[in-house]
Amino acid sequence: MTDLLAATAELVAIASVSHKERAIADHVEARLRAVPWLRTERVEDNVVARTTLGRPSRVILGGHTDTVPPNANAIARIEGDTLWGLGAADMKSGLAVMLDLATTKADPVVDVTYVFYACEEVARTHNGLSRLLRVRPDLLAGDVAILGEPTGGVVEAGCQGVLKVAVTVGGQRAHSARPWMGRNAIHRLAPLLAAVGSFEERRPVIDGCTYREALQAVHVEGGVAANVVPDRATVWLNHRFAPDRDADAARAALAALVSPALEPGLGDTIEELELAPAARPGLGHPLLRRLVEATGVPPRAKLGWTDVAFFAERGVPATNYGPGDPELAHTADERVRRAEIEQVHRTLSMLLTSPLTDGAGR
Repeated sequence: MTDLLAATAELVAIASVSHKERAIADHVEARLRAVPWLRTERVEDNVVARTTLGRPSRVILGGHTDTVPPNANAIARIEGDTLWGLGAADMKSGLAVMLDLATTKADPVVDVTYVFYACEEVARTHNGLSRLLRVRPDLLAGDVAILGEPTGGVVEAGCQGVLKVAVTVGGQRAHSARPWMGRNAIHRLAPLLAAVGSFEERRPVIDGCTYREALQAVHVEGGVAANVVPDRATVWLNHRFAPDRDADAARAALAALVSPALEPGLGDTIEELELAPAARPGLGHPLLRRLVEATGVPPRAKLGWTDVAFFAERGVPATNYGPGDPELAHTADERVRRAEIEQVHRTLSMLLTSPLTDGAGR
């Protein structure tokens, strides 16, 4: 049996900060090309391997190969049954599971597409899935998708949407000794920030999963000089919205909150910086129901954005399921336990190899 903790450590040892994934793509490609039952293809630093057994259903198992920059945790370190290191949870333990399944499961009851893709941790324009969609959309065809994001071995269904905006307010410059002759744009942010601070989060329940919305001011800029009343100030807002709202509904809700603090006559504006749609749970599909049942625990909502939204946008039900604590992702103390990796491996192995008796294959 494969030592999955050691296999994860091997992947952690291959540096793969976003935009620098060639070495890990080379490693993954070499492993997969050696497998006779897989058809392996590479597009830049994205590697896709597929079975072609003619099964009635196809499952996509996907995972990103990149990590955030290191935080004194670039070196893999195993202590007992725990692996410490950058990407241990997010998500090289998930990749280790995928690689082992790909190289050992020659006769799954469903066809499987294994997708190892680059640049998930940076702006969506660089995302490897988007690149594959542009040049080889056939490689992303499937009936359901399971992303190995860290979830602690619990199905985390759907995901929140993300709306990022820059709100800019105007004013009138004046000497700081005579502020009554101008209008301080930074001071004008006060009622806007008060509205953001009093945001009442929605907690809609969708398919039994409770989503929790959020709105935060994440950046403020303004000011001209130490003796000048500023005539311009900007605040960036980050809004996480539940999947019962589409992009237009999220925009409208955010505009309704901030608009009372704006004065168009002063040139106030709301500029959209980024929009990533939410994804509904999608657990109605028989294969995803089977996954939930195999875990033995109820699913929960994904509080964050993941590429399940990429698949959901294209009509493919998708969910998050992988080893590792999501709250440890991107932290200096990132780590994963052997038992978590082995549990996820057992569950996915069952999904791929146990006979289909519930209609999941049709």
